[in-house]
Amino acid sequence: MQQIEPKISPDENKTSNQSRRKKKGKKKLKIFYGSQTGKAQSFAETLAYEYDLRGYGTEVVNLKDYDPEDNLVEENNNGNICVFIISTYTDGQPPEGATWFYKWLTDTAADFRVQKTLLKGFYYTVIGLGNSLYQDNYCTVAKQLDKSLHELSGTRFSETTFCDENTVQSKHGGLEADFAAWRDWFWKKAQPALNGRKVKDCSKKCDGKCACVKPGDGEDGEGAACSSDECSSDEEILFESTSEEEIEVEKDVEKPNKTNKKQTQTKTKPKTSPKTGVVDLEDLGFIMKKAKAKQKEETGESRQMITPVLRASLEKQGYKLIGSHSGVKLCRWTKSMLRGRGGCYKHTFYGIESHRCMETTPSLACANKCVFCWRHHTNPVGTEWKWEMDDPETLIQGALRNHTKMINEFKGVPGVIPERFAEGMTPQHCALSLVGEPIMYPEINKFIDLLHDKQISTFLVTNAQFPDAIRDLSPITQLYVSVDASTKESLKKIDRPLFKDFWTRFTDSLTELSNKGQRTVYRLTLVKEWNTEEIENYAKLVDLGKPDFIEVKGVTYCGESKASSLTMQNVPWHEEVIYFVNKLTDLLTDYEIASEHEHSNCLLLAHKKLKVNGEWWTWIDYPKFHQLMSEYRNSNGKNTFTTNDYMARTPSWAVFGAKERGFDPLETRYHRKKQKDISGC
Repeated sequence: MQQIEPKISPDENKTSNQSRRKKKGKKKLKIFYGSQTGKAQSFAETLAYEYDLRGYGTEVVNLKDYDPEDNLVEENNNGNICVFIISTYTDGQPPEGATWFYKWLTDTAADFRVQKTLLKGFYYTVIGLGNSLYQDNYCTVAKQLDKSLHELSGTRFSETTFCDENTVQSKHGGLEADFAAWRDWFWKKAQPALNGRKVKDCSKKCDGKCACVKPGDGEDGEGAACSSDECSSDEEILFESTSEEEIEVEKDVEKPNKTNKKQTQTKTKPKTSPKTGVVDLEDLGFIMKKAKAKQKEETGESRQMITPVLRASLEKQGYKLIGSHSGVKLCRWTKSMLRGRGGCYKHTFYGIESHRCMETTPSLACANKCVFCWRHHTNPVGTEWKWEMDDPETLIQGALRNHTKMINEFKGVPGVIPERFAEGMTPQHCALSLVGEPIMYPEINKFIDLLHDKQISTFLVTNAQFPDAIRDLSPITQLYVSVDASTKESLKKIDRPLFKDFWTRFTDSLTELSNKGQRTVYRLTLVKEWNTEEIENYAKLVDLGKPDFIEVKGVTYCGESKASSLTMQNVPWHEEVIYFVNKLTDLLTDYEIASEHEHSNCLLLAHKKLKVNGEWWTWIDYPKFHQLMSEYRNSNGKNTFTTNDYMARTPSWAVFGAKERGFDPLETRYHRKKQKDISGC
């Protein structure tokens, strides 16, 4: 995770030592966080570090370790200003570590036996982290947290702010950018209060006509808020909420119950003269910002999918990024076969040459946030294309250039077979399964055609959320649909889809798959204790999509991830995968187990139409496919072809039950110890 740099000006840095000596009389900034992936914790630590450099007392608290029943009421007595940074997890629930705090607070706020003045004098602000693509669940935990604190008479130090992971809808271009903008704003608000000054709300009592401290006055050269004794308000609060920034952030916030006028902050519109229509200079910035936002909406200006933070994260993981939304990465099986150490399961099942396979994607974005995502959710998410778009030619050229460049790095590496190194410089297969949802790319058909023009076969994986795109997809070598669960409830739990109508989209996608003429595959990922008990429901889904093949693979443990609760306990043994497949086969009259790749913990069921005279023909005749594809395009789609037109015989060592268990006998197997397997197709 990239560290966010604290924003300290040179003048502030020079005076930080003096500031530390002036802590007497200053309030303390206490920052609470609830985090699932570590992002909220990172933000909290950054904020604390920044204010510590400025000379203020700070404390960072994990809500998992905090007992609100014993401590929350005491925060006001200790003179603390509290900031809550919290994310929203699946189904609008709080992060696991913040569950108890959240439950206690919401229950306390709803308990009629508890005095509603429990938190009177408690000053707080809430920062919500989320993704607006989840619509109804967007930052719901932050909203409810703010509501409950306010119902117990807590005073909003500033309005609740949302940081949006959705770069398209985000006000500043992403989660980190939103948080950085909030920090700038919060510093202007917080400095007078942290210095111990009493600030009163004069927004209604004196209409701003009292002897307010002017900017430049005050202890540290800041003093835009009213502190005059002319204010008639008896309720001491920290800030009036009439700034353009607060107006901007408040529009998405759930409005509080205005039961206490003294504690309710107000919003004001830009002031204009009723006679002249002249706008006050102080409100000009607000109007200009709104005008720019409207202009951007009207012109349809798009943002880049890959933000600077995302770029740094993906490049650190070894991705070679192409343009603004694509990437390529070298699969570990490509490296393995270059050295004669075995190919991936696609080599065993379908006869691809792993050392000649390029793994890429034209879209890093996805419509799901699966619990077993091997990329730990570093890629963006979205339900439709709203980003800048690069042309297919640029993406193909960039993918091939970067792929061959990575292959070239193996020149002279011990064990690399020279013939395979030379072959690897000319890819013949493309696995469109790197990350994200490739079918989202608006020019996916042209992208595929360009690959076929170069005699490169195509293996595309989709997450079954775009049925129309599946319907309109040009013929490809082999089309995969991920079937991660067999019921609506388990699919929501495992894939965590963004679409509200995800189940309808899922079943419609399977139906569209049955209408494709070329090779189709169901990809089932077994997650022990999550989806391994739904065999009968899986059988019903097979009848819906009628795939040529069904790949059943045990989930790969990708290491500890705060974005997922999976552990090694959720990884089924190979014998357990075989048991599941046998049970599934018993319910499917048209399918049998055809192949196995023990090393990948994967089995292949094939339709009996691919069994000719007692022999399996699951492999692909790649030259024949390209010939058929050329004829199809030259005839404008009139010369169609089917799965059986380009099938090839499966070698005996790749058939289920063979002693090799899917490992090519021409390769040399190496057993690795204590190494994480975090890549592949």
